Amino acid sequence: MQIKDWNIEELTGYKPITTFYRDFSIADLFGKDAINDTYNRAFKEWKDDYKFLTELVMVLNWKIFEHFNTNKDYAKLYNKLWEETDKYAENNLNGEEAHYFYRTTD
Repeated sequence: MQIKDWNIEELTGYKPITTFYRDFSIADLFGKDAINDTYNRAFKEWKDDYKFLTELVMVLNWKIFEHFNTNKDYAKLYNKLWEETDKYAENNLNGEEAHYFYRTTD
């Protein structure tokens, strides 16, 4: 089983701080229920950590792009999860946390 690496650091200089990309890449191999389960566990555990929440939003967005041309069902699911998580961040992050979120995801 080959799991792709998230090459975001090479492209942007952002150094990942979580295993979210790898976790979702593994879930991709097992279907939409596994993706939802991975999301539910990650969001529940890390929604109150603004840096982890920021990276979760980034990974979900990356996964939309990754699946857009090859698996529309996955892309739609990741888009739904991204919208929910991005909206949560917009409504719950303030001050320096919001600044970090927007600076990092921009």
